[in-house]
Amino acid sequence: MLNFMENVPTIPIADWVEKLTENITDIFSFIFTPIEENFGDFIENTADLLAEVPPLIVIVILTLLAFFISGKRIGLSIFTIVGLLLIWNQDLWEALIYTLTLVITASLLSVIIGVPIGIWMSKSDLAKSIITPILDFMQTMPAFVYLIPAVAFFGIGMVPGIFASLIFATPPTVRFTNLGIRQVSKELIEASEAFGSTGSQKLFKVELPMARGTIMAGINQTVMLSLSMVVIASMIGAPGLGRDVLSALQRANVGNGFVAGLGIVILAIIIDRMTQSINREKA
Repeated sequence: MLNFMENVPTIPIADWVEKLTENITDIFSFIFTPIEENFGDFIENTADLLAEVPPLIVIVILTLLAFFISGKRIGLSIFTIVGLLLIWNQDLWEALIYTLTLVITASLLSVIIGVPIGIWMSKSDLAKSIITPILDFMQTMPAFVYLIPAVAFFGIGMVPGIFASLIFATPPTVRFTNLGIRQVSKELIEASEAFGSTGSQKLFKVELPMARGTIMAGINQTVMLSLSMVVIASMIGAPGLGRDVLSALQRANVGNGFVAGLGIVILAIIIDRMTQSINREKA
């Protein structure tokens, strides 16, 4: 009785997913191929161009940016300049630039896609009930799983890394946008309606400004998840600091792995503190 499942046929879920992926790849190859070639070349050329800029200039710019974004507080600026100089000293500057390019690209795409979906969810309970389980699926699925369809659709390199990061990192922006708009005071909404505001005026002049702090918190999480996924994407050919970590892992080289990991930590702290400072400044 306890082994009754032995007589139940196995549901071929894996076969269904594999066939679905193959069909999507074949049907939409006219979209995936140009994205892989053109967008991939654009990102790679951008990273190469940034890598040509003298590191000292980039460090000075980022340090000044950290200084003004943090409200002219010296702590983040000191950490930025010391951390970036350390990365440069360890011959990881080019890898840092590639990682930063991938993170910025994936984060921008996630925000561009996530904010409108979050607004839609906040305006429609039906949309919220449909999209929420999808977001749950996207956030609970192990990050490594996203590398498989990314490779199937776009091959190996930068583009599949950005694609996987996009799927993995978008949910926080969607959730926090929806949450922020729903938390806007009903009295403010009613007051704006009483003054004859249109739907778009109410959204852009009342709801989004009032929800800005919450939305920025979601964007902060999206940026950090993009960084973590970009590092994992080194397994499918994405360049950057993650590739150095992977190489050290394959060779059991503890020292090089620690240094590359330290570079990732420094970059993560700088990005996190900057985005948090932007949120505090706007608040």
